[in-house]
Amino acid sequence: MKAHAVTVNKFSFWYGDFQALFDLTFNIPSLQITALIGPSGCGKSTFLKCLNRISERGGTARWAGSVQVFGNDIYHPINSLPEIRKSIGMVFQKPNPLPLSVYENVIFGARTHLKRDELKKDLLDGMVESSLRKVGMWTELKDRLDRPAIGLSLEKQQKLCIARLLPLKPKLILLDEPCSALDPKGTQAVEELIRELKPLYTQIIVTHSMAQAKRISDETMFMYLGELVEHGPTQQVFGAAKNPKTTQYIEGRFG
Repeated sequence: MKAHAVTVNKFSFWYGDFQALFDLTFNIPSLQITALIGPSGCGKSTFLKCLNRISERGGTARWAGSVQVFGNDIYHPINSLPEIRKSIGMVFQKPNPLPLSVYENVIFGARTHLKRDELKKDLLDGMVESSLRKVGMWTELKDRLDRPAIGLSLEKQQKLCIARLLPLKPKLILLDEPCSALDPKGTQAVEELIRELKPLYTQIIVTHSMAQAKRISDETMFMYLGELVEHGPTQQVFGAAKNPKTTQYIEGRFG
């Protein structure tokens, strides 16, 4: 049995007076792909953002309960937000490469989080090559590292955004509808990359595509109105869901 990457215990979350998440309790295994499904506004993206604590940037957030990532209580006051966000990377719906070169995009996080004496040229070069190799773009881009990243196709921009996380050696990668801005070919390419990264990184993906959840995830969580309705192996959730509401959503009867 794989160890737990994420352990959530009676976790609730509020934006001001609005409660977005209700008493969530579950475990997410390591080195697997977990899909979060559910209708818009059900709390999927909110929970994902809670995992690297960008959900509290507005200043009105509050929470109760605990969230542990590889045994570390990320809401404990002793933990620093930069360290949490260094170890828990996030990819968003729309590719967001920085207006910099491909090279500088890949090492942007390293420049932000690492000490100056760790940023020697040979080390940075190694980070760029290693990260681009892991996302399958080194051969294509090795002679174009100085070119603007925004000149890449949307598919390659999204792969680059994933590569940008890797120099920091994240323990967990969060993907919030990473294919929603891509065409079918780009979606296939990013999905293949997600599968290729599974032996190295625990990944949690929010998706509105039932087909995508079935294709790439090991486990699926169905959320509704801020609550966890069902969580289990993907084949079980899609083939023999235990909760009727899960079946209704999967079959498109609402959402």
